[in-house]
Amino acid sequence: MKRYIGVRLIYLVLTLFIITTATFFLMKGLPGTPFDEEKLQQLPTEQRQKIYASYGLDKPVVTQYVNYLGNIVKGDLGTSFFYTGQKVTDIISGRIGPSALIGLQAVLLGLAIGLILGIIAAYRHNTGWDYATMIIAVLGVSVPNFVLAALMQYYMGLKWGWFPVAFWESYSSSILPSVALSVGVVALIARFVRTEMLEVLEQEYITTAKAKGLGFIRIMFQHVIRNSLISVITVLGPIVVNLLTGSLVIENIFGIPGIGSLFVDSIKMNDYSTIMGITIFYSAFYVLVMLVVDLLYGLVDPRIRFASGKE
Repeated sequence: MKRYIGVRLIYLVLTLFIITTATFFLMKGLPGTPFDEEKLQQLPTEQRQKIYASYGLDKPVVTQYVNYLGNIVKGDLGTSFFYTGQKVTDIISGRIGPSALIGLQAVLLGLAIGLILGIIAAYRHNTGWDYATMIIAVLGVSVPNFVLAALMQYYMGLKWGWFPVAFWESYSSSILPSVALSVGVVALIARFVRTEMLEVLEQEYITTAKAKGLGFIRIMFQHVIRNSLISVITVLGPIVVNLLTGSLVIENIFGIPGIGSLFVDSIKMNDYSTIMGITIFYSAFYVLVMLVVDLLYGLVDPRIRFASGKE
């Protein structure tokens, strides 16, 4: 187990290095700069040089890259160009709260409802329950979450006044965006659980368990559901990362000051440091979650752990 985690951590560092390098040089190739060039050209040459030097932009690109890598090792993601004087790490830490809250709520809500619908659809296969569940799943995948968000804003927020329409005022402001984000999760989880459970229910060991006289509840929880969770864990990893690090569209629709809206603003302003910081944060979170997913495989199915040589 320790050797396996050690190897994966090495891959994690290499992955982050490649992503950081690619993002850095791609950004340097983008047109424009983080500054208002028209106003900057009105300044004396010495002042312009001081501004560029304060951000390290007066050095060659390769030198900037080496310096940036050195700062990352120290835990310094640089200073924002747009949010003058603020450290990127401070900006991200101040924005992660709202994104994490609505993302966590969306994951938990989507997982709970998706599992219930998937189990019902599989157990009541080819009945009205099954068809109704699959209709819900298809609608959840087909209808974009920003369309659902707009409808909920109009009816639940503006017309009926149940929840705030936009902005981050209190906990109630997180309910509508969480629900909007969870719909896609519900549809995806329900479909995967249904498919996997139908496959498991046809296995010989399920027939053997029934022949032994095991009760329905024990068969479902000890054999069917547990063996169906592998595919759910697989798709849940990327979902968790995407939701916990912010949804670009949903956060902008509801005016939520999260990571997603920060990323959009930093791209508009060519804020190199913030773009790089969010990219590194997102990438690191993603690879860590995927490592956790791999470890969860072994907990759900010990055969995977044995076969991969973790023990």
